[in-house]
Amino acid sequence: MQNTLKTTAVFTGFGLHSGAAVTMKVHPAAADHGIWFLRLDVDGDEMIPARWDAVVPSKLCTLVANAAGASVSTIEHVMAALAGSAVSNALIEIDGPEVPILDGSAAPFVEGFLNAGITEQAAPVVAIRILRTVEVRDGAAFARLEPSDMLEIDFKIDFEDAAIGKQSKVLNMSNGAFVRELSDSRTFCRNADVIAMQARGLALGGTLENAVVFDGGRVLSPGGLRHSDEPVRHKMLDALGDLALAGAPILGRYTAERAGHAMTNRLLRVLFATPGAWTPQDCEGLAGGKLPGVGVHRGDLPLRG
Repeated sequence: MQNTLKTTAVFTGFGLHSGAAVTMKVHPAAADHGIWFLRLDVDGDEMIPARWDAVVPSKLCTLVANAAGASVSTIEHVMAALAGSAVSNALIEIDGPEVPILDGSAAPFVEGFLNAGITEQAAPVVAIRILRTVEVRDGAAFARLEPSDMLEIDFKIDFEDAAIGKQSKVLNMSNGAFVRELSDSRTFCRNADVIAMQARGLALGGTLENAVVFDGGRVLSPGGLRHSDEPVRHKMLDALGDLALAGAPILGRYTAERAGHAMTNRLLRVLFATPGAWTPQDCEGLAGGKLPGVGVHRGDLPLRG
């Protein structure tokens, strides 16, 4: 069944790229409402859908906008937390243009949702079942969706920095797997890229506390890594957040190599433009274990220092 929050979850912090202070409130919403953002600091049409066809090109993050030009950026972590906690419906009020980065992972959002409580609603989840393989490529990078009875993510990365290198991971996203295995993995970057981004007016809110910064064979962030393969886990976290913009859980296998936000959005656009590639799946009676987030509880949260 669909779920929403019992009470409002509040998050305060700074935008990763803007550096601007922001408060975000995630409110309960009615069944079949979906996920919507509401910009409190702009005039006119402030409602913005968290949906694949509202995504507009943006550097280094996922940004959604409405026809009036109101937008919210860096939404991928909160979207992953919602999907990974099986929250189907929410109204997200935000008083700035960018979601707070918090610690650079999705775990603080999941913890906030669990503290607020998650409640079942009187409407079934309708999932997106993949029927035919769809794929997008860009040089050596690709992303693919193919049939599967549950959501699986298979991701590979390859970076020249020795502290990252080649990493791969495959995960069945059923039940609390996202929360246990991926939610605390932080965004990451190379030190040279940080310098370049800040010179272009990006990553103004980035610190060694809310991102893992690599410099060749060194990890500059205090405390080192939370997982030996934290970078690929974070790429999988991002992928779940971007796939959540499909508007419903996906029953299929997502395979990607060197892919990012833009490529996953391209993949969704190809999926919905390809006749016969998917079908709605009423999940009433479907084994709950096949859906991400079903049955998540506080014990699934990783211990964080």
